[in-house]
Amino acid sequence: MEITSIAIVIFATLVIATYLGWYARKRISESKISSAEIIAKKMISDAKREAETMKKEKLLEVKDEWFKLKHNFESETRGRRNELQKLEKQLSNRELNMDRKVDLLNKKEKELKSLERSLKDRDRILLKKNAEVERLIEEQNVKLEKISGISNEEAKKILMDNLIDKAKQEAAQLAKEIKDQAKINANREAKEIIIQAIQRTAADHSVETTVSVLNLPHDEMKGRIIGREGRNIRAFETATGIEVIVDDTPEAVILSGFDPYRREIAKIALEKLVSDGRIHPARIEEVVEKSKKEMEERIIEEGEKSLLECGVLSVHPELVKLLGKLKYRTSYGQNVLQHSIEVSHLCGLMAAELQLDAVLAKRAGLLHDIGKAIDKDTEGTHTAIGGELVKKYNESDIVQNAIASHHEDVEMISPISVLVQAADAISGSRPGARRETLEGYVKRLQKLEQMAESFSGVTKTYAIQAGREVRVMVEPEKIDDALSDQLASDIAQKIQAEMEYPGQIKITVIREYRAVDYAK
Repeated sequence: MEITSIAIVIFATLVIATYLGWYARKRISESKISSAEIIAKKMISDAKREAETMKKEKLLEVKDEWFKLKHNFESETRGRRNELQKLEKQLSNRELNMDRKVDLLNKKEKELKSLERSLKDRDRILLKKNAEVERLIEEQNVKLEKISGISNEEAKKILMDNLIDKAKQEAAQLAKEIKDQAKINANREAKEIIIQAIQRTAADHSVETTVSVLNLPHDEMKGRIIGREGRNIRAFETATGIEVIVDDTPEAVILSGFDPYRREIAKIALEKLVSDGRIHPARIEEVVEKSKKEMEERIIEEGEKSLLECGVLSVHPELVKLLGKLKYRTSYGQNVLQHSIEVSHLCGLMAAELQLDAVLAKRAGLLHDIGKAIDKDTEGTHTAIGGELVKKYNESDIVQNAIASHHEDVEMISPISVLVQAADAISGSRPGARRETLEGYVKRLQKLEQMAESFSGVTKTYAIQAGREVRVMVEPEKIDDALSDQLASDIAQKIQAEMEYPGQIKITVIREYRAVDYAK
């Protein structure tokens, strides 16, 4: 019983405690809810106040922005209005000016119309007068034809023929007088200058050939050069492009080839092989390559020596190399480098006598045939190639023109160009300078005589002094003294236009009149 009462008491205590806890929690919850509601209401009221404040601020900002935009718009509108007013003023001024111009144009148009009417009246008067003058001239011509007995066309023809004949005679006489006067003044000085230049210049004769001879230490070396079954000589000829001739000449072999440059390389290579003693195809190729490099160095040395000899400075290295290469080029058997040096000296001497720039003249003379160093590999004449070449390496315009014009391919612009042409002719035409085949020589002389005989009034022609002069005999009845000069000039121009020749050719016209009678 006691346990049961204890349990009941405990249970009742628990129930009461539970109820009290529930009630306490309910009160706490209600108090929290009421406080939360109060806080929420406060937050809502605060939010409403902040919203109202923000609304007022935004409204103020919007109003400020609106006022700013309104102010800007009004200022822009005022500016535009001012500009429009200015434009209106300008347009009104232009309209006034246009009205004035229109008035002026109307006045000028009226003046022009009046002038046009007056000019038309004058034209009508002039036409009437011209018609009257033509009528009078025609009447006078008819009267003259009746009086003279010849027509108008016949009279014109007679008058034109007389005028032409008279003009020819006067022109020929005047040309003769001018030439005679020029010869009196110029020939003496020109001859003195050229003779002095030639006398002061020493030059070699033409000795170039197409073969080179190489001396051997003994004849046994010929067998080593040929090699087993000729393999050494074949390898050498293939590498150099030069033919090796092994004959009965004691202790010597001959190198044959038209190109002196390749022939010199072959000679250097063969000298090295003979000196070394080791001759076989592989060694031959190696020595030939070394000889080519050595040849390049020799070319530069030769170019520098020629510059030093002529006193020419500051030349581009490529031009120095090409200048040295001219030593292994020939023209009609004349060495081109020696010819260029000779032309350089002649140009310098003549320029000094004429008080021209001797240094520039020597430079132009030395470089005048530079195009021959590469003209075998490039299309075009050596004058055109040389002119473009020195232009590429910044030589002066006078040097360019002297090179391009020394065969009269282009017009000369300087006295130095004339000196280069004259020196080139002197160097190439002097006795022993060049050689040519007998057949070509004979053909050239025959062509000279045929050209001179093709002119009217010529009876006989003779080419003398190895083609340097042509004597022309003429009929005295057809060619007088004045026309003789004209005939010589015409023959010279035809020879220059149709023939190629070194130096210059003198044309001498001979007119002889003989009167014969007998005393009986």
